[in-house]
Amino acid sequence: MLYSPPIVAVRCHRMASTPPSFRARLARTKSLDRIMADAERPEFRLKKTLSATDLTALGIGAIIGTGIFVLIGTAVVGDAVRLGAGPGIVLSFVLAGLACVLAALCYAEYAAMIPVAGSAYTYSYATLGEFVAWITGWNLILEYGVACVAVAIGWSGYFNRLLLLAGIELPHWATHAPGGPDGGIVNLPASIIVLLCTWVLVVGVKESARATSIIVVLKLAVILFFIGTGATAVDTANWTPFMPNGFAGVGAAAAIVFFAYIGFDAVSTTAEEAKNPQRDIPIGIIASLAICTLLYIAVAAVLTGMIPWQQIDVSAPIATALEQLGFRWGAAAVAIGAVAGITSVLLVMLIGQIRIFFCMSRDGLLGPWLAGVHPRYRTPHRATLLTGVIVAVFAGLVQIGEAADMANIGTLFAFVLVCIGVVILRRTRPDAARPFRVPLMPVLPILGALACLLLMTGLPWVTWVRFVVWTAVGIVIYLAYGLRRSRLAEGN
Repeated sequence: MLYSPPIVAVRCHRMASTPPSFRARLARTKSLDRIMADAERPEFRLKKTLSATDLTALGIGAIIGTGIFVLIGTAVVGDAVRLGAGPGIVLSFVLAGLACVLAALCYAEYAAMIPVAGSAYTYSYATLGEFVAWITGWNLILEYGVACVAVAIGWSGYFNRLLLLAGIELPHWATHAPGGPDGGIVNLPASIIVLLCTWVLVVGVKESARATSIIVVLKLAVILFFIGTGATAVDTANWTPFMPNGFAGVGAAAAIVFFAYIGFDAVSTTAEEAKNPQRDIPIGIIASLAICTLLYIAVAAVLTGMIPWQQIDVSAPIATALEQLGFRWGAAAVAIGAVAGITSVLLVMLIGQIRIFFCMSRDGLLGPWLAGVHPRYRTPHRATLLTGVIVAVFAGLVQIGEAADMANIGTLFAFVLVCIGVVILRRTRPDAARPFRVPLMPVLPILGALACLLLMTGLPWVTWVRFVVWTAVGIVIYLAYGLRRSRLAEGN
């Protein structure tokens, strides 16, 4: 007589062999232990070289750049679709900075607990599931990639102004992207600086950090010079009326100048390369953001006090303000500092973009070849080269305003998910070691998510349309490739 297995055993076997449902596959999370183990695999291991000072310099290097040197002009004066804040730009920086501080606290807790590359993408993978992690990573690609484009364009503007001060004028067709009333053929300086930064990043992140530290010192000196020199020319009458377009103008400007804060989260993408990430990553994030917020408020107050807000130039506001008041040599110094400063921003933002590509590839959600590490430099050279070429092309062909808005909405969306995710992880993994903890949990993370959503409402509707289209394209790619190729799906 043949043996018949018990009914219970048969049922258990069937349950064990039943593939997970589509919904379960979307919601699968990557455990903290596995995240840490993947980071230590020899073929993916990155070189640990960055100190707390390096990370703070990287943060400042990423934050102070195009936002304060260029976009503050548009935020003060306004444009075709948004009202300007006028002298109320000071409040706009406070609002945007407050939202960033709340998000930064959540980033600091995450980064200290999960000290690996990937930033919000990795954090979402551990808390909100693979599908949300993919959407987060896809929009981080939008944030960093488009931000790099905007930063490179801003660099080109100050570089051209510096050449003009030296009596050199490049052809119009070679310094302006197509489109708009002043369109050219290609913005060559913007593309060239991206390719140069790409080469530096292939050589090594420590070398990039050293270069950034030197540039940060120069950049801070220029900012302090502008504050000190400009303060002597402030006319308090220029601050009246303080909010010429009311809170509508202040809110719209806050959505613009938020771009000036993009970068502190890039510190978290270098966690795998930090010597002591549990201690140094929170220091780098919070210290860089606090320093830059104070400097931004001071620059905004001085700039709007120097000349009437309607007369502020929208392409190079800080240098032009000094030039209008007769400080031509000062304008040249600011232009030099802006060129150097924006270069450091570009370096760090490229690092962020590259590390997102690297982590998503390492998890199988993008092509595995992107996760290759250079045998000598121990840098993700393939992801670096791909990022550099794509950004260089778009930097030469896109207008700066459109690029900045797209970077803002992608960043704010990621911040919202980070704020929500840190609350979820406190409940799902209360026993996990947290070297840094967000105070007043869950009040501050919830306020951070709401503040970021509020800033998103201040962006133009066309930016929302592009954001939805970009997200839809990402969903299609995930369903067609990442859902099946994920290392979690393959059990690797």
